[in-house]
Amino acid sequence: MEPVDVALCLAIDVSDSVDFDEFLLMVGGLAAALREAEVIAAATAGPHGAVAVCAIFWADPGSAEVAVPWTRIGGETQAQAFAAALEDAPRIPRGGATGLGQAMVSGLAELARCPADATRLVLDVSGDGASNRGRAPGPVRDLGVAAGVTINGLAVLNEEPDLLAHYQAEVIGGPGSFALTCADYADFAQAMRNKLLREFRGALLA
Repeated sequence: MEPVDVALCLAIDVSDSVDFDEFLLMVGGLAAALREAEVIAAATAGPHGAVAVCAIFWADPGSAEVAVPWTRIGGETQAQAFAAALEDAPRIPRGGATGLGQAMVSGLAELARCPADATRLVLDVSGDGASNRGRAPGPVRDLGVAAGVTINGLAVLNEEPDLLAHYQAEVIGGPGSFALTCADYADFAQAMRNKLLREFRGALLA
C-alpha cells in the first residue's frame, strides 16, 4: 500500500448496551459520514492525497474483530467501497461487557499492522459506556501515546450522561487529541462527520 497522510483505526463498541437498532444507526451513520464529499475532500487533501482506514468491533476483553480491513482511501470510489463494506459487516462479537482498555489494545495492534507508511497514526474510539471489564484504559492510552498514536473518542451519552469525563480522563491522548459527544445514536452521523473532519485535517483545522 502506498504512503498515506493518516492511518485511522475506527474502534466501535458493540457491547450489550448497544441494541440492534442502535448498531444499525451507528454503522449507517459512520458509513454516511464517510460518503460525504467534505469528508472525502479532507481525506485526500494532504501531501499523499489519501488516508488508510480500518474498522474493528469490540465488546468483552479479547473479543475485538476486524470488521473492515485496511483500505487506502484516495477518492470517492474507495470511500464508497469502505462505507458499503462497513454496512455489510456482521455484528461480531455479539454483545458482552465493555472491555474498553482491551479494545484500545486491539486498535493499537491494528495500527501497528497498517500496510502503509503514515504521517499520523490515529485511534478513534466510539462507545456508550465506561470500561467495566478487563484492562484499564488509562495505562493503554499512555502506551499508545508513547508510541506516537493520537487517541480520540466519541462518547454516546444515551446510557451514561457523564461518559465524556471518563473519555477525557482515561481514553484520549496524544497530539491534538479530543473527545466529542452525541446525545444518542440518531445523532451519530453528524458527530462522526465532525470527528472525521478533525482527524483527517489534523492541525489544519486548529
